[in-house]
Amino acid sequence: MTPTMDRNRKRVPGFGAVLLILVSHVTSALEVPLDLPQPPTITLQSPKDYIFDPRENIVIHCEAKGKPHPSFSWTRNGTHFDVEKDSKVLMKPGSGTLVIDISGEKAEAYEGTYQCTAHNEHGTAVSNSIVIRQSRSPLWSKERNEAIVVQMGVSLVLQCRPPAGLPPPVIFWMDNNFQRLPLDKRVSQALNGDLYFSNVLPEDSRPDYICYARFPHTQTIQQKQPISVTVLDNSPEGEHRPGFMMPLGTTSTKMVLRGETLELECIAEGLPTPEISWQKDGGELPSSRTSIHDFQKTLKVSDVNEADAGDYRCTATNSLGTAHHIIKVTVKAAPFWVSAPRNLILAPNETGILTCRVNGDPKPKISWFVNGVPIENAPEEHSRKVDGDTVILSNVQSGSSAVYQCNASNEFGYLMANAFVNVLAEPPRVLTPPNRVYQVITNNPALLHCASFGSPLPTITWFKDSQTSIKNGDPYVIHENGTLEIHVAQPLNSGKYTCIATNNLGIKENHVYLDVKEPTRILKQPEYKVVQRGMSATFECKVKHDPSLIPTMTWLKDSGELPDDERFVVDMDTLTIKDVTDGDEGTYTCIMNTTLDQDSASAMLTVIEATPTPAIVYEKPDPPSDLELTDQTERSVRLTWIPGDEHNSPTQKFLIQYEDVLHQPGVWINLTEVAGTGTTAQLNLSPYVYYSFRVLALNHVGYSQPSQSSSQYRTNPAAPDENPSNVQGVGTEPGNLVISWTPLTGFQSNGPGLEYKVQWRQKDVDEDWSSKNVANVSQFAVSGTPTYVPYEIKVQALNDYGSGPEPEVMIGYSGEDLPLSAPDSVQIMVPNSTLAVVHWEPVPLPSVRGKLQGYKVYYHRERGLHETEGETEQQEQVLTFSGNRSEGRLPGLQPYSLYNLSIRVLNNKGEGPPSPSKRFETPEGVPGPPSFLNVLNPSLDSLTLEWGPPLKNNGRLTGYTLKYQPVNSTNELGPVKVKNFLANETSFTLENLNSSMLYKFNLSAKTIKGSGPIITQEAFTVMDTTVPSRQVDIATQGWFIGLMCAIALLILVLLIVCFIKRNKGGKYPVKEKEDAHQDPEIQPMKEDDGTFGEYSDTEDHKPLKGSRTPSNGTVRRDESDDSLVDYGEGGDGQFNEDGSFIGQYSGKKEKDTHEGNESSEAPSPVNAMNSFV
Repeated sequence: MTPTMDRNRKRVPGFGAVLLILVSHVTSALEVPLDLPQPPTITLQSPKDYIFDPRENIVIHCEAKGKPHPSFSWTRNGTHFDVEKDSKVLMKPGSGTLVIDISGEKAEAYEGTYQCTAHNEHGTAVSNSIVIRQSRSPLWSKERNEAIVVQMGVSLVLQCRPPAGLPPPVIFWMDNNFQRLPLDKRVSQALNGDLYFSNVLPEDSRPDYICYARFPHTQTIQQKQPISVTVLDNSPEGEHRPGFMMPLGTTSTKMVLRGETLELECIAEGLPTPEISWQKDGGELPSSRTSIHDFQKTLKVSDVNEADAGDYRCTATNSLGTAHHIIKVTVKAAPFWVSAPRNLILAPNETGILTCRVNGDPKPKISWFVNGVPIENAPEEHSRKVDGDTVILSNVQSGSSAVYQCNASNEFGYLMANAFVNVLAEPPRVLTPPNRVYQVITNNPALLHCASFGSPLPTITWFKDSQTSIKNGDPYVIHENGTLEIHVAQPLNSGKYTCIATNNLGIKENHVYLDVKEPTRILKQPEYKVVQRGMSATFECKVKHDPSLIPTMTWLKDSGELPDDERFVVDMDTLTIKDVTDGDEGTYTCIMNTTLDQDSASAMLTVIEATPTPAIVYEKPDPPSDLELTDQTERSVRLTWIPGDEHNSPTQKFLIQYEDVLHQPGVWINLTEVAGTGTTAQLNLSPYVYYSFRVLALNHVGYSQPSQSSSQYRTNPAAPDENPSNVQGVGTEPGNLVISWTPLTGFQSNGPGLEYKVQWRQKDVDEDWSSKNVANVSQFAVSGTPTYVPYEIKVQALNDYGSGPEPEVMIGYSGEDLPLSAPDSVQIMVPNSTLAVVHWEPVPLPSVRGKLQGYKVYYHRERGLHETEGETEQQEQVLTFSGNRSEGRLPGLQPYSLYNLSIRVLNNKGEGPPSPSKRFETPEGVPGPPSFLNVLNPSLDSLTLEWGPPLKNNGRLTGYTLKYQPVNSTNELGPVKVKNFLANETSFTLENLNSSMLYKFNLSAKTIKGSGPIITQEAFTVMDTTVPSRQVDIATQGWFIGLMCAIALLILVLLIVCFIKRNKGGKYPVKEKEDAHQDPEIQPMKEDDGTFGEYSDTEDHKPLKGSRTPSNGTVRRDESDDSLVDYGEGGDGQFNEDGSFIGQYSGKKEKDTHEGNESSEAPSPVNAMNSFV
């Protein structure tokens, strides 16, 4: 079928010299930058066959690009489709995509064949013809299935014949309980949905063989009427040879299209059940594309080609014989591309060709169109020549741009392609981003791109490092699209590359960079391990990689992730498995990834049973022996030794010690360590030392005994190699500077006559260094220095053989003295009753005469403002504020008080003189709690409270507040009552209280700032010599006992009345109604065994099983006469559209309405079946 515009291409005959001239213009996928004029290009369109869901909008895609941006229009069924006149159709802005709102409409009205056109001033492109169809899920036709009765051993076919849907439904067979029927080599479901039995057995008997059809688009399921099958065994069929049930006869034919999947099936009957096998006569089945399904009964060959045509033989075999069937397969082909036409960009006066090469069976017919119009109907163009599947365009001119369409069709389908011819005159431009860096691994190919555009087509040339011209040839290849390829990149190929694009209108260059990296390699691969259960296994994977790449190590077990188990520990280059189990056996792979490459290696782990081994005795190693000194120089010597016995524990390391017989005889000092596999060490030595060496070995048990000492080796004296450390300069009193240091040891002295040259000078003063040589001391005092000034100091070691290196200059300070000045301009702010903020003017730094440590604030409370002069003063308090501060905060002050304050500056020597004393007052605050609260003279309805004033008034006392409330036996608080008292009142009698009641009292004092903390007391209104109990036992109260007796008597009377009325009640008239029905389907069923129940005279006061009782407790006679629901057995039943009953008798009691509104919902058959498909 050929739509309005089909698409495909054909083979081109040879054009001789013309083709040679034009071949350079056939470029692959040449893109025109969107800022240049160009005809439209379709970039997105819907598939040719579009089946839509009627519950959703129809969306037909059509997107295109071009310059200027194209406009869009549509045809439907070959005529113009006016989108604007249909309010249900919307075309998206800037595109041709249609959105059709079919809600509330008949979706069939929009079925048809649609085609999109994209147009601008340079040409017109068209989309495929898109066939729009609505998905359908029709109902099964009404039918009545006769019960099937067969003898055991015969074959049987149950036909499904589902309704034809769009797309076709998925078929499956289930029973009434929605359980899928099992399939095996005896029972098969054919491709058409029918159910085949090669031979039937008694267990195949069942009344509910049901075929279901699921329609994918609408997700609906249709059900065929159940088929009943009864298998008799009174005259069973005997064993017999195989015969084919599907397909029938000895031969059949099958046609399949190229590229589709060939499905062949053979279903055979016979007893015993036959086995099926497949072969292709005269050829082999294509193993990579062939699969066998449905217990060998279905053969599938995917992606069929012409070579798959031929005779396919299926063979059915059982113990009694063999049957054959040959399926003759022919392969046809819808049109398919050999070479699709591609866009042409031509400069004026150039020549180009468009080719449309297609194939198919039958041979497709090729038609050409220009801007959507058949080429034979288009305006004549002398420069254009059509020859079958080829269009030749000669000496094109500006303004002749157009879009050509090639349509190829045969009876099985069509192909259509757009290809534009764009006539442009454009200087070169390079599209590859500048300065791009390409990274590759050594010995891999490198591709350096130089995507370009220009018309005429630019010529690309390459240079390396802006100098060397690159020609085609080893190791370089310059591709037609300008890409430079280096087959095997080496580090020497790294560098800067320049590509230059040239045509007759200009030149453009671009720079890129190649960085060739070292490959990632695993140097040490994991090794095969055999490990006892419960032990540990460690795999090692050492890797070398390019230092500029970040590696990532991944471990796999049997090609999957490692188990999520803390026993698996991954370190930088190891995998350790602790407490190995049998499940840990397998292949372990380490993979080292970088952004450019990876390397991997694997090893197996075998777990074996732990076997007891003889106890191994581990001991410390024996000491090394035969110490020898060789390669002797002034500052080094080589020590060699022979290791002792390791005693079953490998030596971990050797420790080399030395004794300095000259300076520290008898003291052995650690010199260096050597790995446990070594037996020699090159030792660095110091001058003027009498060396003796010894070696100790270490294993996991411990160190060995030391070896015998080596022979003595004496080094010659030399000048010191280092100066004293920890040089400091600190004044200990005014006018001095004490310079101290850590002296050199005899080992460090390097020779006799060790002295120290001490040098000093005042910093930032133009004067020479003063110096003094001293010996056998570690400090030197300089006197007569100014107070606290910086000095530069240095100490140099020297001996009889010379001086040490130039010493480092350190900074020290001469001695400090007490500060001279006191802080000035002291100001105090009091933000609240307990806090004061003090500000002062810092003293001048020269007057500190030392390192400023901070300021000390001395303050004390003189008295309260309500107190008289002369009362005892409180102890003085001190706060220190470190650093060069000018303010401080004094927290924790007592409200309504008078304080005295002074400030001193502080250095390391001590404190300076105090500032003038300043007084300040704190405002009133809330008072403290009353000093006590006592309860006196409690009686039946009154008691007296007595209290004392607060210990700290914190202001002028204005009175007291009393809050009290009763507390019942369950500790619940009653209503609060409040009383206020004057400041001079300290007692009060509360009257009109409840007797035998516990009261809680809260008392607080007040100032003008508010109430202070409360003091709490509790007391009863009765006087008792024992401790009053707050819990009253209600069970011992007389009124409670009387009330309980009255309630019990009332309940007894009600029970007697109910019993009398019950015996006078009538019987339900249900049994007579049941006898009249005589229909077993509406008889009540017993819950335990499903048999029909009976209503006995002895149990007629009980509700009927499965009955539904109204909430008012009555049974309405008119409703119980004929309502199936009232008997409780029909409520859960469900009927199909064709009247078939698909529910089940529930047999459940239903709850009365006063027990809740719970409901039980039957399982959805659609949901149940969806779970199988």
